[in-house]
Order: sequence, then C-alpha cells, then structure tokens
Amino acid sequence: MFEDMIPRVEEAVEHSRKWAENGWSMGFGPKSAPVNSLKEAEALPVSFIYREEAVNYWRQVRLMGNDAADSGEKALEALKKGDIDAAEKALYLSVYIERPYEIYTSGWKSLYDALKGKMAECA
Repeated sequence: MFEDMIPRVEEAVEHSRKWAENGWSMGFGPKSAPVNSLKEAEALPVSFIYREEAVNYWRQVRLMGNDAADSGEKALEALKKGDIDAAEKALYLSVYIERPYEIYTSGWKSLYDALKGKMAECA
C-alpha cells in the first residue's frame, strides 16, 4: 500500500538536494536586490554590499536542503523495509527542516500528509 510513496520520496530527495542550485525568488537589502540561487550569490561582485548576506543565505539553504534529503533517504529505507512508523518519523523531520522555506518549497509537507492519510486508512 505504501510502495507508491517510494518514487515520490525519491523525487523529493532529489529536489531538496537542489534547493540552492534551483533557488527561488529572493531579494536582499532594502531594495530587495534579486539573488535567486547560490550560483547567483557567489557570482556577485565583492563590492555588492549584500553579497555576504546572499551567499550565507543560499549556503544555509543548501545545508538545510541536504539535511531534509538525508532524512528523506532514511524514510526511503524505512518504506522499502515496510517500517512505516520509522518512515513517518523521518518524513516529519524533513517537514520540520523545510518549514523555514515552506513558502518557497513544500514537497515534504505534502508527502508527510499523504503518508499520514495512508496510515489512517490502514488503522
């Protein structure tokens, strides 16, 4: 019953690992200068006053995306073993990690909700 979750979690893992690479619309400074990915941030001239802020933000996004993906991989392992409780806990951690960025990306929340729905059906 939970096998259909596996490709969805795999896709979310891949997506999370690319949060900083793919980016989203983000502005820095009082004029909201657009810097929409880590690559864009690192390409800014050193003289750009908000460069450091942008680079730090996108590096943090990369770290958090990787953390969410790592937890997603634990959910995958658990799903493949049929350990739904462990999968639920791992997906919850991915949701928690994603929370600061949920207005930009919400893949983990929808997966967690889908898993919880399936768990309720099986109860």
